Amino acid sequence: MAAERVRTLASQRAVVIFGASNCCMCHAVQTLFTEMGVSWAVHELDKDPRGKDVERALAGMVGRSPPVPTVFIGGTLVGPTDSVMSLHLGGQLVPLLRQAGALWL
Repeated sequence: MAAERVRTLASQRAVVIFGASNCCMCHAVQTLFTEMGVSWAVHELDKDPRGKDVERALAGMVGRSPPVPTVFIGGTLVGPTDSVMSLHLGGQLVPLLRQAGALWL
């Protein structure tokens, strides 16, 4: 049930970040996307009554706990901060964002 909820939430916007309100790495990913001109949605698990279930589902998807931040682009799991940063540094993040309709430049 929680994995289905993750898939539903992840497909609602071009860029979806599952995070926590007090997570510095979540803030770093959000700042990166904002500075790139990307509109994103965040689901803060610590403020969600079903957040623990979603957190367990995400931990299974990314293979680590805590799983935040976890980023989805175009409804597809990209992964945690290190995956996002690797794509960015490798020049692969912008094309992925363009393909998802999250970036027009």
